[in-house]
Amino acid sequence: MINNEATLFWQDYTGSAAFSYSDLIADLNASTHLQRHVYTADYYTVFKNILLAVLSGKKIILLDADFSPAEVAENLNDKVSLSDKVEISFPKIEHKKDLLDSLHKTHEKFNISLFTSGTTGRPKQITHNFASLTRAVRTSEKSNNNVWGFAYNPTHFAGLQVFFQALLNGNTLIRLFGTSKTRFIELVNKYQITHISATPTFYRLLLPPKEILPSVRRITFGGEKFDPMTRKALEHLFPNAKFLNVYASTEGGTLFATENGNVFTIKPEVEDKVKIMDGELFIHQSLLGSSPSFILKEGWFASGDLVEIISENPLKFSFISRKNEMINVGGYKVNPHEVESVLSELEGVKEVLVFARANSVVGSIVCCDLVVDNEDLTIPSIRKHLSTKLQPFKIPRIIKFVAAIEKTKTGKKSRKK
Repeated sequence: MINNEATLFWQDYTGSAAFSYSDLIADLNASTHLQRHVYTADYYTVFKNILLAVLSGKKIILLDADFSPAEVAENLNDKVSLSDKVEISFPKIEHKKDLLDSLHKTHEKFNISLFTSGTTGRPKQITHNFASLTRAVRTSEKSNNNVWGFAYNPTHFAGLQVFFQALLNGNTLIRLFGTSKTRFIELVNKYQITHISATPTFYRLLLPPKEILPSVRRITFGGEKFDPMTRKALEHLFPNAKFLNVYASTEGGTLFATENGNVFTIKPEVEDKVKIMDGELFIHQSLLGSSPSFILKEGWFASGDLVEIISENPLKFSFISRKNEMINVGGYKVNPHEVESVLSELEGVKEVLVFARANSVVGSIVCCDLVVDNEDLTIPSIRKHLSTKLQPFKIPRIIKFVAAIEKTKTGKKSRKK
């Protein structure tokens, strides 16, 4: 299938945009200029400009489509014209295999800048080259017929990871990001999607499962702390799927993957480039992209991810929380993920967000927003359940029922309040 020019390359969930590999190659060959700053809601245009940058060995900057003009100006830190284009040239692409071969040969001067998700603060600009973008991509003949559900923002690292994994195997990409549960099921069945990578927050929107989607062979979790309860619920929806939990960051790319829930090991090829100090994961600068915001200590970058060591030899560990997500209540540290896990045990809780709110007496108090579909759930009953599982300082002082949980541009839960 990898040589079939008619293979579908991209399909938008609305059905309004569909491009074969033949269409893509024709568009690339017809292009004489590159959009230096890509600022569009059209996913195909994002992908096309990325490929033009790789083929021509140019630099490119991806901007979230929903950035306001003020955010664009702030993030770029200079005055630029978003309409500026760069003249490009590259050898004509003859066919699909030629395209894939060319991507591996013509990228020496290529780099791409993107922004962190800004889950708890201002986004940071990070620059990657082709090698760091595709470090975790695996290609093989048995992968040629995979069909990928695209469930990320294309201007963030997770979206780029899925894009290159699918593209370099000549696969089809079907947009799922932003669609409804009903349309999601229709698309998976219509295109016989085999692989989906998404955040736990995205997967939770599919629950409770009422269908069975047997075509899906691989479900990957990424972007947020792994949620074992969500995985268990998804086993009915995807009965033939293997589940993979991936750790990746915009700064360092994909570093770890495990089929064992939230228990990770360090692969031999990176064992001297990652380490754990004082319960925090550190990444060596050789694995990082580049950014003026990086603060290195003797060549090591503090990831901000807190981990728990499960065994020393061999080293096994699990992720606990982001360091800047921990809530300080009168000197006690509260992990919001622990509280969310206990709240998720309640029947009828569809989504939950635990966050901090400043308090003049104790520094911060714990608060939570809940999306529920159970009329019997009341704040007193919720507090009673929490009191049987958590220490008093971990129980949210303020509990609110809300219609929806605010998401970041990448589909994660936003903890900025």
